[in-house]
Amino acid sequence: MSGAVAHRKGGLATRLAQALALGVVFLMMLAATHVAPATASALPTVAAVGFLLLAGTLLSELLETIGLPHLSGYLLAGIIGGPHLLHLVDHDTVERLSPVNTLALALIALGGGAELRVQTVRAVGRSIGYAIFLQSAIGMVTLTCVFLALSRFVPFTQGLALSGLISVALLWGTLGVSRSPSACLGVLSQTRAKGPLATCSLAHVMASDVVVVVLMACVIVAVRPVMSGGGVSVDDLRDLGHEIVGSIAVGTTLGLVLAAYLRLVGGNLLLVLLGLGFGLTEFMRYIHIDPLLSFLTAGFVVQNLTLQGDKLLHAVEQTSGVVFTVFFATAGAHLDLPLLRQLWPIALALCSARALVVVTTSRWASKLANDEPVLRRWGWSPLISQAGLTLGLSVVIVRAFPEFGEGFRSLVIACVALNEMVGPVLFKLALDRSGETRHTAAVEPAH
Repeated sequence: MSGAVAHRKGGLATRLAQALALGVVFLMMLAATHVAPATASALPTVAAVGFLLLAGTLLSELLETIGLPHLSGYLLAGIIGGPHLLHLVDHDTVERLSPVNTLALALIALGGGAELRVQTVRAVGRSIGYAIFLQSAIGMVTLTCVFLALSRFVPFTQGLALSGLISVALLWGTLGVSRSPSACLGVLSQTRAKGPLATCSLAHVMASDVVVVVLMACVIVAVRPVMSGGGVSVDDLRDLGHEIVGSIAVGTTLGLVLAAYLRLVGGNLLLVLLGLGFGLTEFMRYIHIDPLLSFLTAGFVVQNLTLQGDKLLHAVEQTSGVVFTVFFATAGAHLDLPLLRQLWPIALALCSARALVVVTTSRWASKLANDEPVLRRWGWSPLISQAGLTLGLSVVIVRAFPEFGEGFRSLVIACVALNEMVGPVLFKLALDRSGETRHTAAVEPAH
């Protein structure tokens, strides 16, 4: 979706037409899945993609009139049409849409890396350094203690010894440091915000998630002996080093190859990005390389070591509009509403504690770094959201600790659901209040 389309100001007639079109889309899917239920199981996946794309786009345009970000519309479309409400998209179809998530995360990391210019990182390096250090240290300790205090209300921790309980709490505290690059980039893509908050937000979120990937790997290595009763394995440490160093090396190579292609060929970029997002991601997982870190490194290399950064960003923006819409709509359909109803009290308490830590440490870091007023007031706003990376790390925990992993992941999903619905709204509100979205009223020049 182009910026001009995303930001157009529709009148009452336009909004009524969009509401009518949205109703027609839902009625057509209802007819296909309920009036003629025999066809529901045979409904092709492409129909689900079309529904999520249309419903998400229309609903996001309608919610824009009350100041909500487009991401809220995408999520809400998936929730309403998903398996737990209207059943327009069933569980099997949602699972078949998982390749869209793979492509979206690859584009998010590649675009995020390309947005990290060295001069920008230098300009906000002091602020980001203080913030990441305080949030990683104080955040991990505080959220670990909060989880321990609430553990008697958490079903999957019952029966664990104190050492095991501390291990689970430490995993939770580490996961609480994770952010959502997809939510940050989604809001920035919609608003085209320009200013210190927008600049610092993206650099902060991307740098923070690089740190949390490394932290989680280290914590898993540290707590695994406690849970199994064994010692620290040299193989685990070697595998950890291989994954981190290997991911950066593969990403650097990929960035140089991609830059050479952009300079010498430059055509069919859509097909190239699709091939990278789908094929290369699976290959990286097969050789135990972290795709997110690799694509992030590749984007950073193209932007800062070559002259092809702007061309890469333009290609990613052209590709990501439709992909982001389906990605977040699918995320909404993935939300387990019955589970959320069951775990919402404990999830709400944990999310509230995390939000309090984020706001407190962010303002403290801004004061230490002597940031400008807009960062002191709103620097915390892009850090509330959690999405794909958090869920991906929860899957890693399930595989590493099957004895409690499924229950742990269920609570993660409930917390991500809350943070995913609230975080983007707060970030857009901050950008609006700081005045960094005012220029978007102007029409973008054609590319």
